[in-house]
Amino acid sequence: MSDSEIIEPGLEGFPLAGGLAPQGDARSQTVERATLWRQVFSFPAMLGAVLVGAVATIARTFYVDPDVWWHIKQGAFILATHHVPTKDAYSLTLTGRPWMAYEWLGDVLLAATYRIGGMRGLEALLIILGGAIVVALYALAAIRCGNSKAAFLTAASLLALASVSFNLRPQMLGYLFLILTLIVLERFRQGKRGGVWALPILMLVWVNTHGSWIIGLGVMGVYLASGLMEFRIGDIEARRWNSSDRLLLASVFVLCVCATVITPYGTGLARYPFEVAFSRPLGVANVLEWRPMPFNMAAGKLFLILLLGFIVLQVVYRFRWRLEEFSLFLFAATVACLHIRFLLIFVPVFALLMGTILARWVPSYDRAGDRYVLNALFMGIILVIIVRYFPSESDLLRNVGKNYPVAAVEYLDHHAVPGPMYNSYGFGGYLILSRGPEHKVFMDGRSELYERNGVLADYLEVMNIKPDALSVLQKYGFQSCLLEHDEPLTTVLAALPDWQKTYEDSTSVLFVRRGGSQAPGGELSSAASTSGNGLRNVLGP
Repeated sequence: MSDSEIIEPGLEGFPLAGGLAPQGDARSQTVERATLWRQVFSFPAMLGAVLVGAVATIARTFYVDPDVWWHIKQGAFILATHHVPTKDAYSLTLTGRPWMAYEWLGDVLLAATYRIGGMRGLEALLIILGGAIVVALYALAAIRCGNSKAAFLTAASLLALASVSFNLRPQMLGYLFLILTLIVLERFRQGKRGGVWALPILMLVWVNTHGSWIIGLGVMGVYLASGLMEFRIGDIEARRWNSSDRLLLASVFVLCVCATVITPYGTGLARYPFEVAFSRPLGVANVLEWRPMPFNMAAGKLFLILLLGFIVLQVVYRFRWRLEEFSLFLFAATVACLHIRFLLIFVPVFALLMGTILARWVPSYDRAGDRYVLNALFMGIILVIIVRYFPSESDLLRNVGKNYPVAAVEYLDHHAVPGPMYNSYGFGGYLILSRGPEHKVFMDGRSELYERNGVLADYLEVMNIKPDALSVLQKYGFQSCLLEHDEPLTTVLAALPDWQKTYEDSTSVLFVRRGGSQAPGGELSSAASTSGNGLRNVLGP
């Protein structure tokens, strides 16, 4: 394949359903069954199964984002009431203030999954979403380069970066929708026009699921604008759309824009990405996923290696790129450097380029030499391993207890602890799920709610042990504090005479202000005998 060659999307190794014998006789049905067999158990399909197996291995630890818990709680509210919330019901300081569930459709999916399958259901959903993202990434690279082996190497190489966002939040759905959008647009660029009519429907679901819809709309805009002219400058070329393609893509783009206002909140969800970008400086500066790329960590080093490797190979081999894909690459690399969260943009965009580069050296898949029975056997082994080693409910609950205050919540359920209570940011979502709305939290992952009302600034004052930290605790009249075991405030309160440690385990510590109205049994307690039951009581289906 030459550097500038654009492979049509029939895909070697991704066989389409064309070319079958006429319907209506036994011979044609036999041909159809044989073709289906070859599609399902082809070598490229087996490579996709390997990627899913890798995702299942990664997901076994069930290391999920702290926000997943309040997403489940909010989804359960929507399922129970058939209404989306318009006011906060869980905050200690802001109950009754206006608030929208910006990702309400994703919340419903999480809550329904949890209701049906408990923790194992959530684990299955994590594997399904992660597997779908990686397989879609594999398909995207294959469509662009026409080489399933090169596409597999691309997806496998990018898995470590892609898995940074495998956190069981609605964000994972947005990630998948972005890759699907790129697949549709890449096929459209290669002459497969019909799929673009699915984009308005996808956008309608997307805007009600996650705020990353704005990225998908931007990608469509780049593809449309890049085809308005024709030129070649160095290794970058723009290819003009013909009049019918331009009209079709512009019409679909307009329909997608219209879809963004079809929500239970009207235009409210359409405004949300802009509020995040322009009115949340504290959240952007202090929430981990909004921080710059950590080049001292494994993900940052891999990102840098891929980026520098691309530059070197481009200088040596002078690959030719279309204007839209190179423009998206520059944007994605820039925003990923600024915010690690935007690896979810960089990974699929870079897959387009990386697959094309690897296809220069990786031999193509030879369908004639495929071993379908062997592929089927290997895929079966992967499935058996996934099922055999699928975590049990108790294993998953144990993993949750390593990161969230499961045993501490059981302690709170059986002991009278004075309030109001200060809690760590990472514990807020879990407290909402397990004890809300009766237990009001001081802080959780809904940073947009807390920032615009000044509470986030006060929390950061305490969390970072600033000079006024203790004054903030006094300001809100906190009588107890539920903290992560190793955070700085734990050390501070342990040294103060007016605070008493009443509970401690390897995950959390509970302090109560001396003189608070605490019931008997509030002395320092061990979690060793209660953690298992607490996990089941709090999270059991």
